[in-house]
Amino acid sequence: MVRGLTSRRRRRWPETPSRWHEKCTPNARTALAGVSQIVYLGGLGEDDDALSPHLRSRREVERILSDTVPTTALRAGIVIGDGSISWEILRQLVERLPAMVTPRWVQTRTQPIALADAVRFLVGVAGLDAAIGETYEIGGPHALSYRDMLVTVAQMTGRRRVIVPVPVLTPRLSSQWLRLVTDVDLTTAAALVDSMTNEVVVHDHRIEELVDHRPMPLDLDRLR
Repeated sequence: MVRGLTSRRRRRWPETPSRWHEKCTPNARTALAGVSQIVYLGGLGEDDDALSPHLRSRREVERILSDTVPTTALRAGIVIGDGSISWEILRQLVERLPAMVTPRWVQTRTQPIALADAVRFLVGVAGLDAAIGETYEIGGPHALSYRDMLVTVAQMTGRRRVIVPVPVLTPRLSSQWLRLVTDVDLTTAAALVDSMTNEVVVHDHRIEELVDHRPMPLDLDRLR
């Protein structure tokens, strides 16, 4: 299985996938030709939308893999659980700021999914011939704005938070704000801020029938 953004190391978008494809040696392609299936977890977002460089990069990786080996692509928004950078940012904002003057992207909708549900879907399509060559969207049962998520996390942890969106914070200032308040590095913060301007919600629920699984709602007691 292959995942898009999973670490805090510095990365460049969207050149990396294209460079990898250009430098992929014949021996490497031969080795990949023996792979029966790759399950790739990329990002949600409409193809005809003005996707951020980060999301465009993940879509490009998906295309390269699909053109090279039998691939099943899953697309997700925020994954709720340990190791998810987007989730850590939201959690740390709630923990550290009693009041937040937030950028406009807090009004953008996303469809968070619990880590356990994401894993269940990934495992469910692995080894499934019917899933090869297919692209599936995964998410929880509800689409929420980032502001809604911040409020929900605050309520579930017994905190009261004041959130005031303002239109004057540019993407650069938003990245600096996240870098100052959270543990995320500036390069990653900039990539994520760009992506948070794109609405990422699920429109295709076929995978729920395919693997016979319904994702859980946003509930910290169950997600911990």
